[in-house]
Amino acid sequence: MAITIQAIHHVGLVVRDLDRSIWFYHDLLGLPFVNEPTPWFEGPELSVGVGVPGARLRQVSLLAGETIMELIEYAERPDGGPQPPPNNNLGAAHVCFKVADVAATKAELESHGVAFYSEVNVVDDGPLAGWRWVYFSDPDGLALELVEIAYYDEEARGLAAAEYLRSRPSKEQAESRVPA
Repeated sequence: MAITIQAIHHVGLVVRDLDRSIWFYHDLLGLPFVNEPTPWFEGPELSVGVGVPGARLRQVSLLAGETIMELIEYAERPDGGPQPPPNNNLGAAHVCFKVADVAATKAELESHGVAFYSEVNVVDDGPLAGWRWVYFSDPDGLALELVEIAYYDEEARGLAAAEYLRSRPSKEQAESRVPA
C-alpha cells in the first residue's frame, strides 16, 4: 500500500515566550490567527504524546498561506545553551516563507529592525534556478527564510528528478554510508 500525503498541515516551532513570538509572527510578519493562544496544557497523556516527561505547554496557531505555523512554549526546557543549533546540525530546521518580492519584503522587515544573514541570493542555474532567497532569525534565533520564485522550469525539473530516481544508489548503499 502506498502512503498518500495530502499536504503539510502545520509546522511547529518551540519558542521561549509565546507572547513575544506572537508580536513577531502575527504583528510584524502579518500571520493571522487560526486559534488564540491556549491555556497551559499538562498531564500524562500530553507527556506521552509529545515524548517529554512532565510536559507543560501552551500554543498558538497562525496561518501562512495554506500552512499553519504552530508556536509552542514549554514551561520547562532543558539547558541547551542560549541559541538554537546551527543550521548544519542534525535536527536543525528552518521555515521558509514564499513572497512576491523578496527584496521589498527584506527591506520592509529591516525597517523594523530585523537583521538578515546576507543580501538576497540569486540562483539562475541548476535545480533551484529562479530562486531569490535570504535567511533571517526570529526573536529566539530560529532560522527563517524568504523566497521569491521568479521562474520555474517544470519540464527540466521533472526530467532531472526522473534521472535521479533512475540512477540513484540502492537503499542498502545509502544506508551503508550513514554511521551507526
